[in-house]
Amino acid sequence: MSREDERVTADLLLELRRIRKDFGGFTALHDIDLGIRQGEFVCFLGPSGCGKTTLLRIIAGLEVQTSGEVWQGGRNISTLPPAQRDYGIVFQSYALFPNLSVADNVAYGLVNGKTPKAEIHKRVMELVKLVGLPGSEGKYPAQLSGGQQQRIALARALATSPGLLLLDEPLSALDALERVRLRQEIRALQQKVGVTTIMVTHDQEEALSVADRIVVMNHGVIEQVGTPMDIYREPASPFVADFVGKVNVLPAKVAGGELRVGALRIPCEGADREARLYLRPEDVLARPIADGDPHVFDASIEKIEFLGSYCHVKVGSPALDSNKLTVYLSLNYLSEQSLEVGSPLKLKLLPERIKVF
Repeated sequence: MSREDERVTADLLLELRRIRKDFGGFTALHDIDLGIRQGEFVCFLGPSGCGKTTLLRIIAGLEVQTSGEVWQGGRNISTLPPAQRDYGIVFQSYALFPNLSVADNVAYGLVNGKTPKAEIHKRVMELVKLVGLPGSEGKYPAQLSGGQQQRIALARALATSPGLLLLDEPLSALDALERVRLRQEIRALQQKVGVTTIMVTHDQEEALSVADRIVVMNHGVIEQVGTPMDIYREPASPFVADFVGKVNVLPAKVAGGELRVGALRIPCEGADREARLYLRPEDVLARPIADGDPHVFDASIEKIEFLGSYCHVKVGSPALDSNKLTVYLSLNYLSEQSLEVGSPLKLKLLPERIKVF
């Protein structure tokens, strides 16, 4: 093992070693290997049924792996019950006790741990203030909004100062505006407290906006692990390219050192083959385009989808044969150029942004 490998291993708070989970004849997780560093905010991202929640439950001890090991802080916790593992957890459904006050909900883990009453009171006051709800200690969950209940659930999870915070789709039951507000509050709180955090989500925007690293999962395997920028800009597979963000997918052919898409020719290394081109809408430019620029083609607008400050604009072009492209254009640009359905438009591809699978 190199010094760099030793340093990285020493920094790991959590290690998953060849985790496999079978349900009868169905394999939900296929030999998952993953390391999570101290203080990281990691998102498990993927569609429903990909295995992300099962993996989180195995980390928590709420589900038992068929094979493999879970290590936390250099300790093998693979067979330990949940009560003997060092984590706090927040569920999608809040899971607050309706018959207990906010203060008693937050204090629940401390009371079970037989913490002195004075320390419990002090810790509860600190946490209720930390999640932005001072003065709500005497209220009951039914008197709080969904977002407020989730803040209290977060405070309860942090009460025992766990080494690991697990979030199981904590925002999916909230409305859109509350989700955006609370995800930023969770991220700010995590950075302030410094607790290593794993959040399960199927919302790509959520993962991209808060995570240090994203673990993209599909059919029980990890497709890619990387920073949000890596995942978005350098997808490792067609699934990642298609699942994370919006993307154009066009049939293409690699031949003679070129990528051929309709009449367009783009330099491309590799053996001759049939391929599929993946290109983000923002990587097709309407400006700036100068005389003599390469990879420019004439198109016409077929559909405009208004999304506020910018629009999804579907275009067609003889250069693309029957294929269509979606590009992003700002509302200001559309107005300045008096563009509407049927308007001609010059566009330029950015070859360095094209991914070929």
